[in-house]
Amino acid sequence: MQYIVGITRDVTTSLNEKDAIIHAGQRYRSIVEHNIDAIFSINLEGQILEANPAAAALTGYGEYMLKGMSIYDLVYDIDFESFKSLVEDTGNGKALESLDCRFSGNDGHLLTLHIRTVPIIVYGDVLGIYVIIRDISEQSKNVEMIRYMAFHDQLTGLLNRRALLDRLNEELYSPSRNKKEFALISIDLDRFKHLNDSLGHLVGDEILKKVSARLSECSNESCLVYRQGGDEFNILLLGTNRKAAIFFAQRILSLFKRSFYFNSQEYFISPSIGISMYPNDGKDAETLLKNADEALFRVKERGRAHFQFYRSDMNSSISNVLALETLLRKAIDKQELCLYYQPQIDLSTSEVRSFEALLRWDSKELGSISPATFIPLAEDTGLIVPIGNWVIENACKQIRSWNRKGFFGFRVAINISPKQMQQPSFAAFLKTAVEKYLPSPSYLEIEITEGTLQNKTEAIPALQSIKDLGITISVDDFGTGYSSLSYLKEFPIDVLKIDKSFIKDITENQKDAAIASAIVHLGKSLGVEVIAEGVENATQAEWLCGEGCHKAQGFYFAKPITVKEVEKSYMKTSFRILEEC
Repeated sequence: MQYIVGITRDVTTSLNEKDAIIHAGQRYRSIVEHNIDAIFSINLEGQILEANPAAAALTGYGEYMLKGMSIYDLVYDIDFESFKSLVEDTGNGKALESLDCRFSGNDGHLLTLHIRTVPIIVYGDVLGIYVIIRDISEQSKNVEMIRYMAFHDQLTGLLNRRALLDRLNEELYSPSRNKKEFALISIDLDRFKHLNDSLGHLVGDEILKKVSARLSECSNESCLVYRQGGDEFNILLLGTNRKAAIFFAQRILSLFKRSFYFNSQEYFISPSIGISMYPNDGKDAETLLKNADEALFRVKERGRAHFQFYRSDMNSSISNVLALETLLRKAIDKQELCLYYQPQIDLSTSEVRSFEALLRWDSKELGSISPATFIPLAEDTGLIVPIGNWVIENACKQIRSWNRKGFFGFRVAINISPKQMQQPSFAAFLKTAVEKYLPSPSYLEIEITEGTLQNKTEAIPALQSIKDLGITISVDDFGTGYSSLSYLKEFPIDVLKIDKSFIKDITENQKDAAIASAIVHLGKSLGVEVIAEGVENATQAEWLCGEGCHKAQGFYFAKPITVKEVEKSYMKTSFRILEEC
């Protein structure tokens, strides 16, 4: 053999690529192993191939026990179909989605989880699925408690006005409901205020509980009892005609022929009853309520302890409403509207860095008109849109005026009606106002109600367009409406405002305190600022400060005041309300 042929090949690149693959695998393994979220790797049949330590800790099964199990065995029965659909859709290459559902842990307790799925794709084929899970059990409990309290009267345990409005709207507008007749009954206790004033609120509250229990004797699937507040109750009679409503009203009157006892004392109380019938007396919730109350008022006028159906000739006050509407239409041009400002106190520093702008109407003909009177009228007539635009523009002008005087950094919150937000030009109007008057959009805050969030299809893009402008978004009266985890996750919310109804008795009522505390801690966990409304005394303020609530407003700090008073009290010197917590 005279020759040897040698063939060489540079494999440096291949070795580097191999090392890169190994290192990438190690990085991936490290990410999965140390992730605080539970991560399962499953095949397309749902069999668990791998599970990280967080998954083992969450479920209570060891990693070795999880391998080979079907992930479907962990899913709570009620949520099985929705979870299975999510997995199958991911396996079929559909758009990535997520859901909240429940798993059963090894010890049998239920876990509320937020679940995302990601397909494992190799050479274009889906070979398996990553199931990524976050435990939201505590947040879910907080929200459920808040929701329960929001829809139930705290004194009596009955459903409250908001629950009534929801059920009425369900009966009126749900496509699945048969549009049968029903009766809405309003009940007011005769001379109860005299009893309350004479014997004290303790006795009054106990009597209200006993009245609630007695009315609940009538309660069933088609007879629902609600407490409006004070000594006012409502009963919704489903599938009821006028004749049956008469019989029921007589039954209510007979229930009150029996006396009430408290501390061995006997009390006699009678009810006045007003009734409106759907559809003859109204085709929306507010009209039915108004007309039932109008009939109730006529009973009071004529001697109490009886019942009365609504009649159309009872609406003698309609002409007054029309006259008020005419004056309201002219209020902007006549410069009768103005803004007052209520300070919001930073509870950690006791300083004022933000205000809520509140609309007032001083009519030349009628004098000062309550917002509780003209705001609903503006909503009903559509005037809320031009009035709302006036508020936005004038609040922005005022911020500019303060800046020119050297007062910087004060954010102003403005209440926005759902009708105004629904206007296609709303975001553009906001953008114009911000660019025209404000050095930064961060000076402006838009307050919405929870009801605005109900229609997610419209609300999400509308709010996102506001958020894109750099404007702060807050949810007013949080906890009294449709609060849910999904809303807090899906909407670009910066601030939650605790409704004053939860603040009023916060230091005496454990339920109020629990709700407020839950909202504060929920806000903290989500990185959302929390403001308490309706703070009326130092004890409430100190309690909120101790809970870590960010801000508060209310008469304890200041009533809504004029621009001049704002500048005099809050923009001349450093202003502090409280000692440090």
